[in-house]
Amino acid sequence: MKYSIYTLALGLIFSCSKQSPSPVELPTGNSNQMTVAAVTTLNENFETGTKASYAAADVALSSGTWNLNDALIGNTASDPKSGLQSARVRNNGKLTMKFDKPNGAGTVSVSHAKYGTDANGTWQLWYSTNSGTSYLQSGTSVTTSTTTLQTSTFTINVTGNVRIEVRKTDAGTNRINFDDVVVNDYVGNNPIPTLSGISPTSCTAGAPAFTLTVTGTNFINGSIVNWNGSSLSTTFVSATQVQASVSASLVAATGSGSVTVFTPAPGGGTTSSASFTINPVAQTGAKKFLFDASQGQTAGNADWVIDEDNSTPQRIPTPLQSTVTATTAATYWTGAISSWGIALVKLGHTVETLPSSGSITYGNTGNAQDLANYDVFVVDEPNIRFTAAEKTAMLQFVQNGGGLLMVSDHNVSDRNNDGWDSPAIWNDFFTNNGTITNPFGMAIDLNNISLTSSNLSSVSHPILNGSNGIVTQLQFNNGASLTLNPTANSTIQGLIWRTGYAQSSTGCMSAASSYGTGRVFMLGDSSPVDDGTGAPGNTLYNGWGVYSHAALLLNASKWVAKLP
Repeated sequence: MKYSIYTLALGLIFSCSKQSPSPVELPTGNSNQMTVAAVTTLNENFETGTKASYAAADVALSSGTWNLNDALIGNTASDPKSGLQSARVRNNGKLTMKFDKPNGAGTVSVSHAKYGTDANGTWQLWYSTNSGTSYLQSGTSVTTSTTTLQTSTFTINVTGNVRIEVRKTDAGTNRINFDDVVVNDYVGNNPIPTLSGISPTSCTAGAPAFTLTVTGTNFINGSIVNWNGSSLSTTFVSATQVQASVSASLVAATGSGSVTVFTPAPGGGTTSSASFTINPVAQTGAKKFLFDASQGQTAGNADWVIDEDNSTPQRIPTPLQSTVTATTAATYWTGAISSWGIALVKLGHTVETLPSSGSITYGNTGNAQDLANYDVFVVDEPNIRFTAAEKTAMLQFVQNGGGLLMVSDHNVSDRNNDGWDSPAIWNDFFTNNGTITNPFGMAIDLNNISLTSSNLSSVSHPILNGSNGIVTQLQFNNGASLTLNPTANSTIQGLIWRTGYAQSSTGCMSAASSYGTGRVFMLGDSSPVDDGTGAPGNTLYNGWGVYSHAALLLNASKWVAKLP
């Protein structure tokens, strides 16, 4: 497959139609450093390709074939560019290399700017080391806010074959132009890091986000602090110190964190671990949570249960929750929302599952799992329409003091092909329950959005600032927004809105309200509750362990349960 690679002798300057990348600066003071005679660079400037529509297609460019999805090659006066052309991307579009660049990648730089008079947009850089089978994100999201090309640089430091993908992430129709994608080879052996200490060494469950200082030796700019095997946003201070950002979600529940430092190859390695202790918070009262699995929560590729045995959810999770300790992992149970269940148990609460054979009733003394026997009912992405009797039971449960936690998903997410997806099922419950129209003051929008938002309510609410952590961000990966109706329910309060939306009745991502003497909470996407574990064969992603998702859901659990 054709690609353009320019071999640069160190200290030599090349001239071309666009600015040539500088040679990679090799680390100094490293006894393990390889002696390298040349640095190889891939430079894609989008000058040779032609693509006039946004429809996904492969395009032959100077570096090789790229796939442009919801993207085109722009050459108008409104397209920021350093030559005659640049790539213009909209919605959740992508620019993806369809070929492997050998010799790895050290740094990657990308020029970007807003198209015309469009609003700001966000994007991310991802890379693959297995020919596009899977991708990893490099660095953090970038916000494009000017119409003049700016350059963002990412440090990847991987060897072997590599592919690059630029992803627009705000899902908006505003467009971003990208130009001059430069990928430098990664050269040299990195030293083996060591870890001697961390500060602080402990906190109380529910503590806010904080900065963790790690001391040791042989750290480089590119060393990463890991927390229980997952990388943290890391700042290089010196060869003997790095700092990492620990989100509130990581310390939301009692337990511990295993801290290591990883330096990528060539050379490099992982340090020994230091333990961070998350001390428990004294509980004021244990509550009983019932997680619904009676409405097709495991249909298709879904896995919205706290535990299942041989892909079948049972009433009592196994192993028994009495064996859960402060250090129990989320994988102790099998289910995509097992982290939620385990976290509640660690906080002193009791959890059960309403299996597919169970019945949603209220006031039925013959049903051992009648809602009257529980404090909170959790329904994550129902795929079977509620019956009239089930709707009545849930309304009576909330009206008489129960808590209802509701999770939806995006439009056209019918997993069992019965003609009903979760947005339609929730709206049917709200508008066709035989008792009251829109009892909770909310409706699910029939849309499909993906974005990360920090547009939090300016009105203080314990769900956003509670004992389980402070909520700062919420990410949707194909979810639905909410429309609020304070006329139908004056207690409705939006909590987080889509980026760029006024804090009004539209574009809401999560909300809470009261009904009778009970409380309800709605989240428009199931991705934030997904912990990435589940039954074999299901494709799942860890949304629980990122951003402020765990803090949001645990604070909401506490609020609907009426805990102080």
